[in-house]
Amino acid sequence: MPDAIFAEPKLAEIYDLLDHPDRPDLAPYLAIADEFHAHSVIDLGCGTGMLACRLAALGKEVVGIDPAVASLKVAKRKAYADRVRWITGTAAQLKELHADLITMTGNVAQVFVTDEAWMATLRACHEALRPKGRLVFEVRDPTREAWKGWNREQSFQVIEAPGIGTVESWVELMNVQLPLVSFRHTFVFRKDGSVMTSASTLRFRTQSEIAETLSRAQLTVEAVRDAPDRPGLEFVFITHTKVN
Repeated sequence: MPDAIFAEPKLAEIYDLLDHPDRPDLAPYLAIADEFHAHSVIDLGCGTGMLACRLAALGKEVVGIDPAVASLKVAKRKAYADRVRWITGTAAQLKELHADLITMTGNVAQVFVTDEAWMATLRACHEALRPKGRLVFEVRDPTREAWKGWNREQSFQVIEAPGIGTVESWVELMNVQLPLVSFRHTFVFRKDGSVMTSASTLRFRTQSEIAETLSRAQLTVEAVRDAPDRPGLEFVFITHTKVN
C-alpha cells in the first residue's frame, strides 16, 4: 500500500511542487542511461513520472511502474507521457518485461522494509535485465543520520499550487528504531483549512549490507558513486548481472 503522499489524489497533485521543480537528482540517471547505451529503461517506483518522461524525451523505450494510481494519473499528463508505458504495480510486474537499465530513484530502494520484500525486488530486477543490463539505485548513507533534519523547523515550506491555492507543509520525525525510521508529512490547505497527513517508514541499510544482498540476488556491484546533488549523503549503486 503506497503512502498517502503518493496515493491520495490531492497530495499527488502537489507532489512535484514540494521538491525542486527541476529535480537535479535525476540528471545522473539520464547521464547513466547514455553512458551505458541503454535503449530500454524501466523506472521502478516512478511516482509522478518525472524521470520516465525525461527519458522518453531522449528517445528511450520507457516503462514506468508504480503502485500509486494517483501518482500515475499525474504522470500521464506530462510532456512525452504518451511515449511511456505506464503500469500500476510493483516489482512483481517486471515479469515478462526486459530492459537494458532499471532505475530506483529517490527513496524507492528504502521503502522495502523487510528482507523478503527487498530480496524479491532485487531478484525480479535481475530476471528483467537483458545481458549487460544494469540496475541503478540510490540510498541514503545511514551514518549521516538524515532523519535528524526531519522536523518542522527545518522542513516547513509554503507553496502555491495552481487550482488548489496555498499549501503549508512540514515533516516530523515519529520514531527511530534503526534500521527503520518513521516520519510524517503534514499538509495544510489554506483555501478550505483542510489538513492531510502521510506517514512513511524507510529502512536504512549500510553499504556492506546492500552489497551482500545484491550478491545473493546474483547482481555484481560495478561502482558506488556519490549523488551529485547531495554530496557525501547518499550511495548510488551501479550493478549488473553476474556472468557465470
